Amino acid sequence: MYARPEEAVPLKTTLFTAALLCGVTTMLSAQDSQTKWDLYGFIMLDGGYNADQIQGDWYDTVRPTKLPSFAGEFAPSGNWFYGVRQTRFGVKTNTPTSMGNLFTQFEFEMFGTGVDAGQTTIRLRHAYGELGAWGAGQYWSPFMDIDVFPNSVEYWGPTGMAFFRNVQVRYMPIKGDTRMTIALERPGASADQGVYAGRVELQDVKARFPLPDLSAEYRMGRKWGYVEAAAILREIKWEDQGTDQFDLSGDALGWGISLSSNIKLREGKDVVRLQGIIGEGVQNYMNDAPVDVGIENQFGNTVSPVKGVALPLTSGVAFLDHTWSSKYSSSIGYSFISIDNTDAQSPSAFHVGHYALANLLVTPIPNVLYGVELQWGRRENNSDGFESDIFKVQFSFKYNFAKSF
Repeated sequence: MYARPEEAVPLKTTLFTAALLCGVTTMLSAQDSQTKWDLYGFIMLDGGYNADQIQGDWYDTVRPTKLPSFAGEFAPSGNWFYGVRQTRFGVKTNTPTSMGNLFTQFEFEMFGTGVDAGQTTIRLRHAYGELGAWGAGQYWSPFMDIDVFPNSVEYWGPTGMAFFRNVQVRYMPIKGDTRMTIALERPGASADQGVYAGRVELQDVKARFPLPDLSAEYRMGRKWGYVEAAAILREIKWEDQGTDQFDLSGDALGWGISLSSNIKLREGKDVVRLQGIIGEGVQNYMNDAPVDVGIENQFGNTVSPVKGVALPLTSGVAFLDHTWSSKYSSSIGYSFISIDNTDAQSPSAFHVGHYALANLLVTPIPNVLYGVELQWGRRENNSDGFESDIFKVQFSFKYNFAKSF
């Protein structure tokens, strides 16, 4: 019924590289002494062993939604993997103006998603500009809190956190440690046709998004950390374009509420990262969740025998980042997401996801990090009783670089 919006439009590598080189050359020759340019990024190698199964495009991640929904779906088990897909490059600028600071950020990595899933290819992360209290472009959604992400080397991160870089226009009346943001974001949603998937009558149902998504956040900063509240509202519509006797048109209100926090302990040497979310029809704003809309039976209704409903969700994140010394640190924690399935979703539909990890990270010299991490994930199906697990050990090598002009 719908297509989930991608975070980025795939770019042609050759054209992109040429444009990037031209941009860097122009930057280095620029005479504007008031503009500060920051080039940054890192080279990162991930390797490890997956003792279980996961859909092939996600071989180097822990994503419960991509675990098997029946025995042997992605067999065989037990595979070693290597990849450099986390490698990243970015450019930031800051320019003082009469209207406030002009900030821009352009950033990409090599982790393919969407049509490029499973590939090592250029993927846009940020393309964003900000002048004073106003910003526009592709950037973190205000509904998410990037500071909840633990100090881990696994790429995808906690299944139960909100995580979405979206195209948006935002207003920030309060900036700093205490901040407030309001945004209009690009709409989009996905749906599950459930046990009726493939029915001809459903092929004529098309999505329509008449309004942008409305999101907002407020963070109260303190010396000990912060507390943040965020919310989102979204209108999801679908229209039946068919000429048969059925009318399967409908709409749903998507909404979500998030509470998150960082709590600093031992003078900031330890950080507790927390988030809890409830909502309906906001799955595509989550880090690892299935569809926003599910199909529900309406027995006895001859015109609209089924209807779409926004799927309720509950999720949580709890991690501790611990500093052992100037060179050694660790992260440990757990996250989950739970979906309330409808009666017409298939018995094998995704119901609950679990995610946990523990690691030891070493920084032998500045800008170099080595790490070993144990990771676990679990998928629970809707109603057939099937569960699948993933156990992984990952070794990562990260080399940072940065230069200011």
